[in-house]
Amino acid sequence: MSPDRAYRWLMEAGAASSRDGFDLHLVASVLAVAIAQAEAEGASLAQTSGLDRTTLSALARDLFPGAAGLLVEMTGGDSPAPESEESAVRDILLIYASGGIDFIRPLATLIARRCQEPHHLWQDLGLRNRGELSLLMERYFPRLKARNSADMKWKKFLYRMVCASEGFALCPAPVCSDCDDFASCFGTEEGVAQLSHAYREERI
Repeated sequence: MSPDRAYRWLMEAGAASSRDGFDLHLVASVLAVAIAQAEAEGASLAQTSGLDRTTLSALARDLFPGAAGLLVEMTGGDSPAPESEESAVRDILLIYASGGIDFIRPLATLIARRCQEPHHLWQDLGLRNRGELSLLMERYFPRLKARNSADMKWKKFLYRMVCASEGFALCPAPVCSDCDDFASCFGTEEGVAQLSHAYREERI
């Protein structure tokens, strides 16, 4: 299933949910790219989303009641134990989270797992652009958003937070402005959204 098709399917399945539109769009986007990746790689949805069967089932019943059964089937069992780096990112997110834990915990797990992918975080989450990622952070991790006052790229910022919590520096430069690789942390995050076709159709 393509990410565009998966996104449209999930959004239709969420029509009966009481969640607001941004929450539905956010989780549908992340799950859509995770579903497409799982199919392309012969993996389970648990592997590409980080959510085990029980957690995904509860999230699906809340947001996508019309697709809950099939999503649970796609899970394929429990998610593999996260690497220490992934666990640390999830823990940082949870420390700075704001909102109901029943939604925040799976959201943090999804973000931490998708952080392991190679693109900009907003792309690996299936979002339209970096602005949507900023809105996500402002809504659910506002204290973390406030700490990223210089607007560092989110993957870089999260890993810097992990390194600081473990007592070592991510790079040798004393301040970011002195770093020879400044652009890799603060440059633009241009690129094509993984769900570009679905998003184009929304504007028609």
